[in-house]
Amino acid sequence: MARGTLIERMGIELLSATAQRVVGTMPAEGNTQPYGLLHGGASVVLAETLGSVAAGLHAGPGRAAVGVDINATHHKAVRPPSVVTGVASALRLGGAIACYEIVITDAAGDRVCTCRLTCALRTRPPASGG
Repeated sequence: MARGTLIERMGIELLSATAQRVVGTMPAEGNTQPYGLLHGGASVVLAETLGSVAAGLHAGPGRAAVGVDINATHHKAVRPPSVVTGVASALRLGGAIACYEIVITDAAGDRVCTCRLTCALRTRPPASGG
């Protein structure tokens, strides 16, 4: 699923996944900004990945989850070689919309970033041939 995607490039690993809760990790190493700290955008990539996986599981077969809104509050800096852990928890699982809170923590369990993601649930278009 992740081969050749941003998930692979960022080093994101999924540890568990259900429609209600997805847990994953990401290294700070290779995902830093010029000051050597974990890039805030990298935290958002982790959050959207975890929430989108959960929303996709909620959507079910033949449907897809498409992110329509994400916001992030960054609480604490992280430096390599730290690994951060994200937990996406369902806030609302509807027929057309799924909303998640994603909390990212460092190895000490301190909150690094809090995100909220809203995904629209759509019918997946058929794969194109040829």
